[in-house]
Amino acid sequence: MKAWFFVLFAAVAPACVATVHTDVPTSPEPAKTYVIYLHGRIIENAGPRPTDPRFGLYDYPAVLGALASRGAVVISAQRPPDTDMNAYAGIVVAQVEELIDRGVPPENIVVAGFSKGGGIAIRVSSILRRPQVRFVLLAACSRGSMPIQLRLTGHVLSVYEASDTLATSCQSLAELTEQPQSFKEIKIATGNLHGAFYLPHVEWVEPVLDWVHRAGD
Repeated sequence: MKAWFFVLFAAVAPACVATVHTDVPTSPEPAKTYVIYLHGRIIENAGPRPTDPRFGLYDYPAVLGALASRGAVVISAQRPPDTDMNAYAGIVVAQVEELIDRGVPPENIVVAGFSKGGGIAIRVSSILRRPQVRFVLLAACSRGSMPIQLRLTGHVLSVYEASDTLATSCQSLAELTEQPQSFKEIKIATGNLHGAFYLPHVEWVEPVLDWVHRAGD
């Protein structure tokens, strides 16, 4: 049986209890939205609620609850230490293809990643090349150079924090010769550096949920 657990999420939706899967459900509902969330590096080594001396508490369960708070089915698992980004991207590509094979329309699938998880999401986008699949990149583009072979495909939302010293805009990646189907970027300003995405702050959660659920379309 696939592993799953309940998350009680109080910060955005106090009465919401969400089911979060660690792998693709055996019988997914095609009408639902599926969000595959890829966490940051610190979770690999320190567990689901670590504290960084610079950025504070990373509340991974609360982030999952926030992403599920409007009814999306969230799929997320803690990666092992020192996970290879390219290898794990292959696992996520297989999850996306499995959802599609089980009847979920590609436009109902969102791959979201923060920091190292965002780097994995970029690689999934580059490998997958399904134009209808959607991607959320949270502080995903480092201030150093990106591997030249990476390309964004599908529909992409990028969110980055103005005070972040580790990550910046993904605009340059979106402007390469091969471009995604669509690209939207939001800069937030919480003053919390890279830790802006450690907690489900409304500044990033609300626009991400609006985009995931296509509010206003």
